[in-house]
Amino acid sequence: MDFNSGSELHNNQFYPCEESKPLLGEMSAPTAPEGNNNAKLGAGGPPCRRSLLLPCSSGMRYKLLQEGDIQVCVVKHPRTFLSKILTTKFLRRWEPHHLTLTDCSLVSATPTGYMEAALSYSSIEDLQLLSWDNAPKYCVQLSVPGGTVLLQAANSYLRDQWFHSLQWKKKIYKYRKVLNNPSRWEVVLKEIRALVDMALTSPLQDESIHQAPLHIISTLLAENTNLSAQDHESIIVAIAPLLENNHPPPDLCEFFCKHCRERPRSMVVIEVFTPVVQRILKHNMDFGKCPRLRLFTQEYILALNELNAGMEVVKKFIHSMHGPTGQCPHPRVLPNLVAVCLAAIYSCYEEFINSRDNSPSLKEIRNGCQQQSERKPPMPLRLLRPEPPTPPPPTTLSPPPLALSPPPSIVNSSEIMVELERNNNTANVLRKTPAGGDSEPNLIDCLLVSPALNALSIQLPAQADRVLACFALILKMLSDYDDWRPALASLLQPIPFPKEALAHAKFTKELKYVIQRFAEDPRQEVHSCLLSVRSGKDGWFQLYSPGGVACDDDGELFASMVHILMGSCYKTKKFLLSLAENKLGPCMLLALRGNQTMVEILCLMLEYNIIENKDTQLQIISTLESTQVGLRMYEQLCDRQRELKELQRKGGPTRLTLPSKSTDADLARLLSSGSFGNLENLSLAFTNVTSACAEQLIKLPSLKQLNLWSTQFGDAGLRLLSEHLACLQVLNLCETPVTDAGLLALSSMKSLCSLNMNSTKLTADTYEDLKAKLPNLKEVDVRYTEAW
Repeated sequence: MDFNSGSELHNNQFYPCEESKPLLGEMSAPTAPEGNNNAKLGAGGPPCRRSLLLPCSSGMRYKLLQEGDIQVCVVKHPRTFLSKILTTKFLRRWEPHHLTLTDCSLVSATPTGYMEAALSYSSIEDLQLLSWDNAPKYCVQLSVPGGTVLLQAANSYLRDQWFHSLQWKKKIYKYRKVLNNPSRWEVVLKEIRALVDMALTSPLQDESIHQAPLHIISTLLAENTNLSAQDHESIIVAIAPLLENNHPPPDLCEFFCKHCRERPRSMVVIEVFTPVVQRILKHNMDFGKCPRLRLFTQEYILALNELNAGMEVVKKFIHSMHGPTGQCPHPRVLPNLVAVCLAAIYSCYEEFINSRDNSPSLKEIRNGCQQQSERKPPMPLRLLRPEPPTPPPPTTLSPPPLALSPPPSIVNSSEIMVELERNNNTANVLRKTPAGGDSEPNLIDCLLVSPALNALSIQLPAQADRVLACFALILKMLSDYDDWRPALASLLQPIPFPKEALAHAKFTKELKYVIQRFAEDPRQEVHSCLLSVRSGKDGWFQLYSPGGVACDDDGELFASMVHILMGSCYKTKKFLLSLAENKLGPCMLLALRGNQTMVEILCLMLEYNIIENKDTQLQIISTLESTQVGLRMYEQLCDRQRELKELQRKGGPTRLTLPSKSTDADLARLLSSGSFGNLENLSLAFTNVTSACAEQLIKLPSLKQLNLWSTQFGDAGLRLLSEHLACLQVLNLCETPVTDAGLLALSSMKSLCSLNMNSTKLTADTYEDLKAKLPNLKEVDVRYTEAW
């Protein structure tokens, strides 16, 4: 019986041999005729029926072997005598070897005996399974020139695993060799389809099963750059099935990017690339490890933007990534889309960013001391200071010092023009600059010479302008989804854009919509991201406030941000103090124009004694009295102040207990009925009060003990108490809905000596933090909490 026969009888049944796609010039083996089940083995040996099998792979899956232990036997005889040799004692001599399946050969860890030399895949003429009726041996037969190599496994599963792994290595080796030397492209395309079919039908389950064909094809494309557009599309369509569950390798991403740039209207972009990009956005974990995937996604979106429908197609794509429901089921989509947008926006200004070393730095612009002689050799892209539009006639006055007004330098660029406008306030900025200040100024200082100066005006080339408009609009679309907005606000809070983008009026105008969406969102996790990510660093609140580089209105967005932040900011005094120090002028101007939010801000500054200067207080009062809404609110403030003085007047009870079922309105009515300046102990236990009653509690200057047991008093109330009741010593929060967010604010109440947090949502970490920050805390009840 010949080992090359394509089928064999086993237990009187016909089994087909391995079925696979042919390589170049490779034909399938002939099939043995049926009815040959009575054939005998060579004379001289006992009857032993053997057969060549293909393991039943319906449902069976195997991991691709790279190495393993197996028994090896080599029969160096012509195949015509093999049936006789199989029955002799020589077959029983097996050698144990640890074999490694490299890319080109089968190598033993101990190169002795049968495996003294590596067995190249190219020398394997045939690969078959072998079994005996009367011997439980599980073998793989490798037909080589001049003999046969038999590999014996411990069981049928391992045998099949070795068989499929060797078969895969042999086929991939041949495909790699054939496709590395292409002759005719129509034949190459046929082989690519065969390679893809082999990878899809293989019973091996391993990442390399699909990645190896992709790498072979990407290498082929990298070495043959003169293909026609039709060849490009044919290859892309051929490998499309492999891309359904696999990321394309880097070289293939470059090929896809080139196709998107050269043929953005090709149907391949929509039909083939769309599921690939969708998979990338859903499953990619880090674009830093595979930046070409990000670049491919970016080029794909730009290709969509080039279609007739333009941004409507991009909008439909973004909607398809989010899904029809209110919650996107794929958590990686938003971070990946934001990463693509940030990289694309950065690329619009990349040439200017790369030329920073050869143009006046932003810090030098601020200091006004850059001299032409100190610059490095000019680059194609530099700063431009235009001449005044209508210069006055020359006078005999001497020019100002060089340090205060450097000579203008005019350099044109064919791609980007940057204009820097200065005015005579440069000298004032220089006076405010600390002596020897080598530290990098903050973001706004980098972008402005002084608050009165105009921002940098940047003109981008047409292509960069289209890219900027496309991805800025995607950021707008992302901000329209309620479930994406918290994560988007968190990702954009550090202001991950280059200074050049923030100096570009068109970009900040486009991004204003996103900031407005953050300012309108009632969720604190969203609008709190308008503030800086850390102390000493500017945030969106500073950039879009009057005097900020991105402010292009009369303060409407600034007022909207202040309104939402005041409604949830638990450090109200600190926030008001920062406004008084940095934005008092804009607040007064907006209040003078009748903005109700700014009127409320000025009233709160007066109520909380934020402003100490008497002249400034009188100016604020005059501003409030200049409008009807301001006058009305100031009169209400005066009434509250009179009531507060009456409330805080010495006298009244020292202890007070509100009846059960009392509400916030009942507490407010009670406290407005007399003097409570001596009240030290207040019990609101088992009442219906909420966090709203904190507005009344902070008016009690002598309060030392507060019982809120089994009320609806929450985190917002705790935050307000922590700012105003610094003398509070005993606080009972048992069975209240407070969480870590509010309990952490208690760390500023250094006088607390007794704290009951029984049956709250306190965690162990917050409890440890409170113990460390409250030195006087002696009595603590944390039963029925996580910290218990």
